[in-house]
Amino acid sequence: MDSSDIDSLQTELNRLEKWAEENEMKINSGKGTAVSFTKARVKETIMYYFEAQLIPEANSFKYSYLGITIRSDLNWAAHINYTLRNAWKVLHFIMRIFKKGNNIMKRLVYTALVRQIHEYRAVCWDPYREGQVNTFNRVQKRAAKFGNNMKVSQIKNLNIFIS
Repeated sequence: MDSSDIDSLQTELNRLEKWAEENEMKINSGKGTAVSFTKARVKETIMYYFEAQLIPEANSFKYSYLGITIRSDLNWAAHINYTLRNAWKVLHFIMRIFKKGNNIMKRLVYTALVRQIHEYRAVCWDPYREGQVNTFNRVQKRAAKFGNNMKVSQIKNLNIFIS
């Protein structure tokens, strides 16, 4: 990213500010952050202004509507950890609520609530690190044990998600 890119973006921000003023719209500049996506080890500090306020710089971007977190170094670790925490929370909730339910009900609820978290969110990062894959498999195996009343020895070699 060179200085012409930074100047170009600042010019567009100034145009947006002018457009909002002309159309009598209020833009809450306090809700925005600037994120520079790069694989470079040394990042250039960027300073963008909107309505004479410095836009704070962040090291990650979370798009809540899609459930995606992207770090400025383009690493998926934050997204993966968020996905795993979310899957574990939902699985434990299901296990508390449906512990006395029948196996068909447990599998149905698991498929509807937990499995879709993995399938929807794993598409964008394609797990390849052994630790991440093992953690995903742990969630899946725990759900299989719960949904089928299986013993740990029965699911030891079960690689449900990715091997």
